[in-house]
Amino acid sequence: MEIQDLSNNRKYQKAKEKVEAIKGFYGNLLAYCIVIPILALVNYVTTNFPWVIFPALGWGFGLAMHGFGAYGYSPFFGKAWEERKIKEFMQKS
Repeated sequence: MEIQDLSNNRKYQKAKEKVEAIKGFYGNLLAYCIVIPILALVNYVTTNFPWVIFPALGWGFGLAMHGFGAYGYSPFFGKAWEERKIKEFMQKS
């Protein structure tokens, strides 16, 4: 097997993983958009305390983190951080 084939295979696998992550994010987003309004309706009908805020904020935060990961944005561990760590570990070896 040639090096070019391995490189193409790695690129394909990485692209496939990215597509799966984005697909998972949209599935999560769709579920959020269906479930939270149902919970809000249940909350409105059953009590005056707005408890729906807690699952909406909790799931919303998780959804945002999922989206950041799926689209490659990391406010804490971005590409520059990854590159620095890779270089650091390569120099130690």
